[in-house]
Amino acid sequence: MPRALITGITGQDGSYLCELLLSRDIEVHGLVRRTSSLDRSRLNHLFSDPAIYGRRLFLHYADLDDPTTLRRVLLKVAPDQIYHLAGQSHVGLSFEIPESTCEMTAMGTLRLLEIIRDLPKPVRLFHASSSEIFGQPAICPQDENTPCAPVNPYGCAKAFATQMVGVYRKAFGLFACNGIMFNHESPRRGENFVTRKICHAAAAIKRGLQKELPLGDTSARRDWGHARDYVRGMMLALEHDQPGDYIFATGQLHSVQDVVERAFATVGLDWREYVRLDPRFMRVAEPSNLAGNAARAKQILGWEPVISFDEMIIEMTRAELAALA
Repeated sequence: MPRALITGITGQDGSYLCELLLSRDIEVHGLVRRTSSLDRSRLNHLFSDPAIYGRRLFLHYADLDDPTTLRRVLLKVAPDQIYHLAGQSHVGLSFEIPESTCEMTAMGTLRLLEIIRDLPKPVRLFHASSSEIFGQPAICPQDENTPCAPVNPYGCAKAFATQMVGVYRKAFGLFACNGIMFNHESPRRGENFVTRKICHAAAAIKRGLQKELPLGDTSARRDWGHARDYVRGMMLALEHDQPGDYIFATGQLHSVQDVVERAFATVGLDWREYVRLDPRFMRVAEPSNLAGNAARAKQILGWEPVISFDEMIIEMTRAELAALA
């Protein structure tokens, strides 16, 4: 049975990827940080299944800023594939904690590359990069050849990690791929991300548990896809016979306002009665014109998204309604 290791397995992408790999009869190992919180809610349904947890799914404590534990786990597990998804991934928060963002996202990736380089058995690496590496590009949509020009600490850290993956692929012959992931959401998205915040608020207001929704710039536009589509792209990248870099995106721009209107329409409310502008949520530097051209992923991997923007926001809002019932 092939063996995969996922960093960030308890996150949105990690949990969906874990399910996908298990469905393909791949043994899954996940790295988790040892913290005071034992919340593994996105994976609880797998932990509670004795036929899966401890037999086909295993967790290991390690940290990206602790190369000793990281190396120990990699030597013990001896994976065939590594999906590197972990890191501080909240763009707004990266302005508040830039050093730890770079430590986790940039240096953590470099440490992982150095360990992989010394492993006795070759391993295939997928690194989850981000559209934030492009910042405010002059050309839209972006492809794999668009120059990096980040405008926030998270984007800078991801640009470093992305370029280092390319360096190690060329210099040391590693099977190392970058998946440049444009925004992707789901009911498992963290509550501090704007799409989840909006969907949760619409449901909470409908249930009488919240009175209003404060937001920043609702005209900001993003290329939003569904996480289930994007983790499928990750797997396809490592199944291909040659390593490479791929854009994963829908190519379509939607605004925060579009999210608001679709979410509130799903619960039968007029958003105008509940949404207010709050300057606290305005970002210092806001990326713009971020839309991806996924033609290369389609041509080489046969990948394209299948879940629409409307379907995604409706699913997320209904999930919030169900959780608050």
